[in-house]
Amino acid sequence: MNIIGPDALVFGVDDVAACIQYLTDYGLTPVGVTAEGGRFEALDGTAVEVRHKDDPRLPPAMGTASMLRETVYGVADAATLDAIAAELGRDREVRRDAQGRVLAVDDMGFALAFQLTVRRSIQLPAETINAPGAAPQRPANQVAVTPAMQALPRSLSHVVYFVPDAAKAEAFYQRLGFVCTDRFTGVGPFLRPAGTADHHTLFMIQTPPFMKGCEHFTFHMGGPTEVMLAGTRFVNKGYQSFWGPGRHLFGSNWFWYFNSPLGCHVEYDADMDLHDAEWLAREAPMGADASQLFLFQQRDKWAPSGGPPPGAAR
Repeated sequence: MNIIGPDALVFGVDDVAACIQYLTDYGLTPVGVTAEGGRFEALDGTAVEVRHKDDPRLPPAMGTASMLRETVYGVADAATLDAIAAELGRDREVRRDAQGRVLAVDDMGFALAFQLTVRRSIQLPAETINAPGAAPQRPANQVAVTPAMQALPRSLSHVVYFVPDAAKAEAFYQRLGFVCTDRFTGVGPFLRPAGTADHHTLFMIQTPPFMKGCEHFTFHMGGPTEVMLAGTRFVNKGYQSFWGPGRHLFGSNWFWYFNSPLGCHVEYDADMDLHDAEWLAREAPMGADASQLFLFQQRDKWAPSGGPPPGAAR
């Protein structure tokens, strides 16, 4: 099944105004946003949507603290929509809405929608580097960074779920053509659908049932410099860093996570590994050694004061 990845995540939130400000400051573009909420798009049209938690247009809440109400997947063609409806219709209710989307609920209770993808083709340069021993990627006199350079989310990358039964949850998505690229032992899999080469668009972490919901989501940036720049600007606006900046081991993507008013963490990421059917999934215990190759600590800018360097003998 040619599922490309998440087109949108829909949240029912306590404080709509705070979420509107947060997602705008994060770098997404408000589309049709009012005091009741609306849509916030990346450069390719993938998005986060927010409404008040009591909005009757939302799917039912999950019965936990999670504010995620629906994960909307983009697919490549109508044949994939028909195949999804037929597969899921074997053992659960499947509906079509007025837009032709296929609606269902997965085995963990997450509301899903499948639609012809809204992703727009974008043509943007990737981050370039110059390294000894390799041909320059930037010609002479072309600088790599400027204070005013743009750093905007390009595409919705992935979502991470807390689930009470990771094995059962994985089996459901396998029915839809998702494959495991890597796995944390006893915790959960990184899953890639057939329509993308990205290392994962879904990761699941086994937790007690009362924690079920969204742990985080992230958008792809143009490179590690954009992750660092967007994250620094976010910190300077007063948002609290949760983890990062750093670089993951599984997936190789650069990351920086932040707390948010959406009831989950929100990440910037960049430079994720790509895989095909020849890839053999790795497995490791979950922990700092397996989840991050290295980690930086964000701090205010500083300059040497003329005294001895930190840690030097006095």
